[in-house]
Amino acid sequence: MRLRISNQVGKGESGVSGPCEQEAQKWAAIDTAHSALITGAGSGVGAAIAVGLAACGMRVAVTDLDKAKADDVARRIIDAGGTAAAQAIDVSDRSSVSTGFDHMEDSLGSIGYLVNSAGISQRRRLLDITPDDWERLTSVNGLGALLCMQEGARRMIANGITGRIVNITSTAARRPNPGFAHYASTKAMVSSLIQSGARALAPHGITVMGIAPGIVQTPMWEGIEADSEGARIGDYADRILLGRVSTPDDIVGAAVFLASRASDYMTGQVVMVDGGMVLV
Repeated sequence: MRLRISNQVGKGESGVSGPCEQEAQKWAAIDTAHSALITGAGSGVGAAIAVGLAACGMRVAVTDLDKAKADDVARRIIDAGGTAAAQAIDVSDRSSVSTGFDHMEDSLGSIGYLVNSAGISQRRRLLDITPDDWERLTSVNGLGALLCMQEGARRMIANGITGRIVNITSTAARRPNPGFAHYASTKAMVSSLIQSGARALAPHGITVMGIAPGIVQTPMWEGIEADSEGARIGDYADRILLGRVSTPDDIVGAAVFLASRASDYMTGQVVMVDGGMVLV
């Protein structure tokens, strides 16, 4: 297994050397022998995670329903000296998922780290949610996470890889907003998949973790603001202990940590990255 240390510094620059420096590097090590596949990586949190993992030396499969957006992110990574390839994947369609994973493994090698970031949202009052609204969100957020977990895990098992799967859930799974009841329900599905997946895949040495962002300034939120009267992201800042909504870059550290050796003994848990919006 080849390991790469992200953000290395020379002796003296870090204030530590010798055994202390070696210990720090050991825990910061990331497996770069296998590729990372990120869904929903054409924008927002998924794009930021893809760029962050590539900066740590991972080969990154940038996948999104919108191929042009995935291409743009992959090009940014390559222009910065990283290794990436782009692929269109509809996470709600098993055939598209299987074909997309095939193409990415052909381009970048076997997948050892899977981040399921694809997701959609909608602001709708509880009594106004339609069956079509429900189906649209559950097919992407819930079924999409399941299909990608299955595809990634099957490949890791077949290749003998003790890999890692990370699902992007949301603080909404623990503190639902009445204007986003169906979205919160789908993220509760994802949180449940994290725990059941961890139990099912532990015998294969595969860990399953979650990251729960709070309010993040992304194109998804911009769409919600455009479609909704009175829904403004800045209105949520006073509910956050750190006093601001987050950016996609705020989520990257958790994804890098979960790719590193420092998280070896973690599975079935959700890391809250919300600036103190929800305290549990």
